[in-house]
Amino acid sequence: MVDRYVPSHGSTDYKVESYELELDYRVNSNRLTGKATITAYATQSLSRFSLDLSGLRVSKVSVNGRRPQRYAHRGGKLHITPATPIPDGAEFSVDIQYGGNPRPEDSPWGELGWEELTEGVIVASQPSGAATWFPCNDHPGDKAHYRISITTDSPYQVVANGRLVSRRVKASRTTWVFDQAAPMATYLATVQIGRYDEVDLAVSPVTIRGVLPAGRIREFRHDFGRQQDMMKLFCRQFGPYPFGGYTVVVTDDPLEIPLEAQGISVFGSNHVDGRNGSERLVAHELAHQWFGNSLTPANWQHIWLNEGFACYAEWLWSEESRGLTADQQVAKAYSRLKGLPQDLMLSDPGPDLMFDDRLYKRGAITLHVLRNHLGDAPFFDLLRTWTKTHRHGSVTTAEFIALASTFSPDEEALRHLFAAWLDSYELPPLPRRR
Repeated sequence: MVDRYVPSHGSTDYKVESYELELDYRVNSNRLTGKATITAYATQSLSRFSLDLSGLRVSKVSVNGRRPQRYAHRGGKLHITPATPIPDGAEFSVDIQYGGNPRPEDSPWGELGWEELTEGVIVASQPSGAATWFPCNDHPGDKAHYRISITTDSPYQVVANGRLVSRRVKASRTTWVFDQAAPMATYLATVQIGRYDEVDLAVSPVTIRGVLPAGRIREFRHDFGRQQDMMKLFCRQFGPYPFGGYTVVVTDDPLEIPLEAQGISVFGSNHVDGRNGSERLVAHELAHQWFGNSLTPANWQHIWLNEGFACYAEWLWSEESRGLTADQQVAKAYSRLKGLPQDLMLSDPGPDLMFDDRLYKRGAITLHVLRNHLGDAPFFDLLRTWTKTHRHGSVTTAEFIALASTFSPDEEALRHLFAAWLDSYELPPLPRRR
């Protein structure tokens, strides 16, 4: 079943094992030429299958090295009829050559996907913008290995997911090759291009670097200087950092909100002010590496497992850094939520409310109520077990509830807790702290 929050994207007819993307991008003309090799296996017998691709033109398709019987590209879908049907369970590969002028796609949540900056590119795909730059199965529950090669003009720095495998300069152009071995959802795949310099921030417990315009380095070192301490805190509370390193990109353009990608966070120039004005967002985006990137929602109904957890991480960092305690943050957020409409159900907010700030805050409060129910030691043991058990996997609310029940001394009380906070519209009263 496709994701009912984004029903025009994704397929469950097959599962992707890997994407190999060979991209060539001209910054001045916003011209992208690409070849995608997709390796997948069928989850049913396939006489026809579809991939998501929007705004770009397909020039050639092959399936298992053969021309397909036919293909048609319309309405953001590339429909392919292979020369012979693909048996249930069989592995198959698809090669697609394509190109054009990529642009963001309009959606109920704003413009998504590949977007030009003043000088360079930003890719922000959550939840359904990946198809603006490569053909894919754009479903959050279909995670795969990626190898991304991108050739662009040499003055520009390129950042993409995973380990930089090679960088080759030829004449006035540079080819960057990245390998992301850990399984990754399509909405977390990204390419960032700009006239950037690199800054090393930490090597322990995780390598942290910044990629940003040279004129922002001094303010950046100040505003992002406590990321190493955040990383240490989150590694203690959530378990080991799930990827090989962490990169923060700061664009030369302002951005409405920061963005997370796998192993990467992206901030706008407006988030660097030399006064730590966006530090809660720095903590929020870092926490997404555990909650959202390593543990990805099986479908968008479960988005509170991303945003509620990342919001609660903000409050944990506030407590650690001698700001407001988590109790104070909860009281402040609860007071505000009480004055807002009571029409959001955390366990199934619907597509219109999936990015509503109330979901973030109510999700974080739910975790704090759970923390008070379990006690600190069992609560953080639960979080570490959660991230370890489902590392690089897809998760659901039911799985979190089932795991939490193994840590609770009172299963009936826990059942009522989750029913009140997750499955009802009305904001429940805050329980007294034990």
